[in-house]
Amino acid sequence: MSDGFSLAIHGGAGVMARTGTTPEHEAACHAALDRALGAGEAVLADDGTALDAVTAAVCALEDEPLFNAGRGAVFTADGKQEMDAAIMDGQSRRAGAVAGIFGPKNPIRAARAVMEQTDHVMMIGEGALDVARKSGLDFQTADYFFTQSRWDALQETLRMARAGTLDDDPARRHGTVGAVARDRSGVLAAATSTGGMTAKRSGRVGDSPILGAGTFADNRSCAVSATGDGEVFLRLCVAHEIDARIRLADMSLRQAAEKLVMSELGAAGGSGGLIAVAPDGTIALPFNCEGMYRGTAVDGEGRLTAIY
Repeated sequence: MSDGFSLAIHGGAGVMARTGTTPEHEAACHAALDRALGAGEAVLADDGTALDAVTAAVCALEDEPLFNAGRGAVFTADGKQEMDAAIMDGQSRRAGAVAGIFGPKNPIRAARAVMEQTDHVMMIGEGALDVARKSGLDFQTADYFFTQSRWDALQETLRMARAGTLDDDPARRHGTVGAVARDRSGVLAAATSTGGMTAKRSGRVGDSPILGAGTFADNRSCAVSATGDGEVFLRLCVAHEIDARIRLADMSLRQAAEKLVMSELGAAGGSGGLIAVAPDGTIALPFNCEGMYRGTAVDGEGRLTAIY
């Protein structure tokens, strides 16, 4: 087993089509991904924990209005923002998750507060917000979270729905951020945060905060953070399936992740991708749609970012 660290992040699958983007937008996304990688890498390079690294990386992604989490969260059909997040430690199997919250600047910190400050794993609504407040987390107003592009996307989606012309654009259905890491002690961790789907029903919860679906970490097998059609990821228990195939079917991380994403996810009617890291630091980044905002930082190898 390598003594080095490995970090992977994603800013969501179902990216803007190549024909609809600009060099300036792509450059901004690459820069944002690099900043998030830098935040997580700084923790790991200082012999910090995988848990702290994925927290730092996801916080950086939540602070970027380019991605659908935290400040860049999309709007529900009612014009509100409801955010979900989860975090899991692969050594202890401790975990925390929140769903349907609004207010904390960094929902992933609210999820971690649930893990560290309560006897629970998952909390929703006002109960989750109370834990966040008592933990001293930073709260922001609606003005902070509002982005014109997300509001315009809601209006366009509602218009198309009324006209009966709503298409199957992954960029509207997807949108998540996440990080997985292996630290120099060999401990794995995963974290995922999302604003959900544009024009989703109020109260809808996807796979991101559900352990074993969109987020999972176990030192025996892998750490996973998923992004894509949440309902399909939930039905397939994607993260747990990868874990089970590694532990019980003697598959490698890449074999398990790529088979599930490149074959079974599409067969079930879903699109998206995931990032995953194995106990030996191996990274997998499969996706079955046009692109996935992603990046990696491996000890001694520098940082890489990609979109398509």
